[in-house]
Amino acid sequence: MRLTKLEHAALLLEDSGRKLFIDPGSFTTAITEGAQCVAIVITHEHPDHWTPEQIDRILSKSPDARIFGPAGVAAAASNLPIEVVKAGDEVEVGPFTLRFFGEKHNVIHESIPVVDNVGVLVNGTLFYGGDSYTVPEDVDVDVHAVPAGAPWLKIGDVMDYVLEVKPKRSFPTHEMTLAKAGKDMSNTRIKWATEQNDGEFFPLMPGDSLDI
Repeated sequence: MRLTKLEHAALLLEDSGRKLFIDPGSFTTAITEGAQCVAIVITHEHPDHWTPEQIDRILSKSPDARIFGPAGVAAAASNLPIEVVKAGDEVEVGPFTLRFFGEKHNVIHESIPVVDNVGVLVNGTLFYGGDSYTVPEDVDVDVHAVPAGAPWLKIGDVMDYVLEVKPKRSFPTHEMTLAKAGKDMSNTRIKWATEQNDGEFFPLMPGDSLDI
């Protein structure tokens, strides 16, 4: 399976000629290579993780692609055929096995509603928690997509998160709100945390790929 990091929180997984997109949102370049997509995962309803335009672009090339998200996504995208998933659910679609974890977005501020959020484990290998510090229980995480910059996080909490997950490999995601100096700082801290449990950090940039 090949992972390609796109801008911000968006990821592309490819296996056996089929594609899975995760969180193609407003900070991600327009997706034009949506052919052979079998599924889209939207971790939560915020627009930096999905937009109708991005979904339409993918569906125009792969009209049978299934879309998975929590109840909040289904409510926000009522015109789309969202299949509602929650913690504990497992779905097989094409060459991908998807397991879902967690329930809620991390708190940004008490004045801002806390929305539904699910993390996803793909093929027992890649874990991405969306906008949360969800730890997948009873899973030895091979590859961890680690949030690097957001209104809801501080880097010390991210480091503790990585120390708890103990991934064999990690890379940064959710970082388009950061300047280069901020990205470099986050990469240094995530790398340190990953290495404490003998893992390896990959400072992927948009467009970079990793075979997993």
